Amino acid sequence: MSLLEDLKDAVIEMEDEKTPELTQKALDEGNTPEAILKKALVPAMDFVGDQFEKGKRYVPEMVLSAQAMKAAMKLLRPLLAESGIEPKGIVVIGTVEGDLHDIGQNLVAMMLEGAGFEVYNSGTETTADEFVKAIKEHNANIVGLSALITTTMTHMPEVIERIEDAGLRDKVKVIIGGAPVDQDYSDEIKADGYASDAGSAVKLANKLIEG
Repeated sequence: MSLLEDLKDAVIEMEDEKTPELTQKALDEGNTPEAILKKALVPAMDFVGDQFEKGKRYVPEMVLSAQAMKAAMKLLRPLLAESGIEPKGIVVIGTVEGDLHDIGQNLVAMMLEGAGFEVYNSGTETTADEFVKAIKEHNANIVGLSALITTTMTHMPEVIERIEDAGLRDKVKVIIGGAPVDQDYSDEIKADGYASDAGSAVKLANKLIEG
């Protein structure tokens, strides 16, 4: 078994203590950062996402695999930047104003990073103006809005309206997620898509980026 296969398995098996060591060995063996990302980390997180959708994995296991992937990415991120490798897309993600829940959106952020996206996480209680500022600062082409309670989901259309007011709506796709929202609500507020879980969020982001 190759080092890249070992690294992929380590992410799948949630072994975050192994992934940095295996990543460094793969680099020392002559593998490029891009090859490590595309041949080990991305396939591992794709597998984890598919397992979750099939009910064969649960949120805690997804979080642990994502943490194992993130431990590897700490080594790869600066090397990818140095080599001029462009990310698949740039994502700003956060929980909307008034909502302190972040487990779900943190998982989505880690899964997106593992899929090759550059991710900027604005955390919880992110206002519409803060989303707009982050989109401009990072030149994002996707923004992810999360809410876990019905009283805060009403801030999602405010964010979209503010993005429109800033003249950014044509350049940024809006994804929403969280327990109280669904595809009907996404359509109602004119978002670009709804994701029910981290795996489907990655698939949706890929679809939107690919056009």
